[in-house]
Amino acid sequence: MLTSAETHSTASEDRGTRWYVTVLRVLGVLVALGALGVFCYYAALLTLSPVQDNGQAGGNLDPGHSLRFYFDRPLWEAAVQLGGNLVLLAPLGVLLPVVSTRLRGPLRLALVGAMASLAIETVQGAVVLGRAFDVDDVILNTAGVVLAYLLIGRKVSHVVRGRRRRR
Repeated sequence: MLTSAETHSTASEDRGTRWYVTVLRVLGVLVALGALGVFCYYAALLTLSPVQDNGQAGGNLDPGHSLRFYFDRPLWEAAVQLGGNLVLLAPLGVLLPVVSTRLRGPLRLALVGAMASLAIETVQGAVVLGRAFDVDDVILNTAGVVLAYLLIGRKVSHVVRGRRRRR
């Protein structure tokens, strides 16, 4: 049984370490916000700049059509195309749950990732020279966000923000 002095000492020690943990968590969120800003800049630069396509860019509204095309290409080309689309938005699966604990969970991140990818693909198809809308890119980008969350983001979010308390 703890005496009142021991209880008071333990409570003040908890308060003493709480501010330290809070400061570290705030710093973690600020770093994640900064990284998210840098990521968005480079993702926009990469995806929304015109390319010289020699007339090859064609839109795709048929899920799986581009994937079948990639698999008919040499292995290296297929790996670059598929891997690039999986990796492109994957940082969202790590950074968003750190920035906001409400964005934890594969379903929520799939929705946010799909919306971000859909926005990018729509702009590409509408206004960027040499680029076209591709539904398979939306699917792969969304899968990349969810995979990054499941492999890395969940753990990082719990370390930086702590686990949610059940009510």
